[in-house]
Amino acid sequence: MPAAPMIEERPGCGLGAKLFARLMRRTLRPIIARLPWTPLALRMAGLLDYAGVLIVRPRGARTVKVTALDCAAEWVYGAGVSPTTRKVILYFHGGGFVACGLRTHRRMIARISRAAGMPALSVAYRMPPNVTIATVLEDCVNAYRWLLEQGYEPEDIVVAGDSAGGYLSFAMPLHAMRAGLPRPAGIAALSPFTDLDVDRKIAHPNAPIDPYIPAPRIRDMVRLVFPGVELTDPWLSPVHADVRGLPPTLIQAGSIEVLLGDAETMARHLAAAGVPCTLQIWEGQGHVFQVFADICREGLAAIAEIGAFARQVTAAGDRQRAA
Repeated sequence: MPAAPMIEERPGCGLGAKLFARLMRRTLRPIIARLPWTPLALRMAGLLDYAGVLIVRPRGARTVKVTALDCAAEWVYGAGVSPTTRKVILYFHGGGFVACGLRTHRRMIARISRAAGMPALSVAYRMPPNVTIATVLEDCVNAYRWLLEQGYEPEDIVVAGDSAGGYLSFAMPLHAMRAGLPRPAGIAALSPFTDLDVDRKIAHPNAPIDPYIPAPRIRDMVRLVFPGVELTDPWLSPVHADVRGLPPTLIQAGSIEVLLGDAETMARHLAAAGVPCTLQIWEGQGHVFQVFADICREGLAAIAEIGAFARQVTAAGDRQRAA
């Protein structure tokens, strides 16, 4: 039944988040606005993940390399999470489809794993300009298929991702279901990119205040990743897709980020299709603030919410099996 999404306004923005947003607006945003979008620059962006070696894992967390896929991947176990647990989070990292990876997101994913009490399979899908969006989606669907082949039940798998990975957290289940695979238990999308129409982002009230994403630069990303694609292509634009049949969804976004509009549009689209959806809007937070939780402490509370959501939707599968 069509309905309105459940929108939860999360008030409170600490000094750390305010100072971080101000710093990013004065430093990182001008750099991103001026970076050349050339093949050489994009290949350099792909090396950003190596800087992630400076990001330490939370105490008690560990990782195990996975070599069974066509792309890099690893198991991430938060502190106290058992490798024998048969519930899992399938995570796709953000980075504009061209940057970041296992290292940059390891600390946040370990925290999500601990909050959920289940391991996470972190997938470093192959990225443009070396591959097309079709290959990106293939890597993500194959990771989901591999989990099923390992004996994980679909009702025990939560798909999650941030930014570009948030896009994939919607696109992957849609393509997997089209290929005849069962739907997962739930979707958790952090500041997801969902709409290929960049003009809407440029016109959004948050465009001038986003801490580090200049909206016009998103147009370069769309041209690279989705060349020649119709902006309303239902198989590449989640906000135009037939999303009926998708599982319960949690979307988190910051109130001052330019992709808030994407999150709101996607939440309305899901609710109109009868998909249970909760949109959390966190006051004063920027894009994927959860990854900066050591500075923006509200990120820890948001991660706890993701963990609670993962436990809730997988518990529904337990009830179905017991019935």
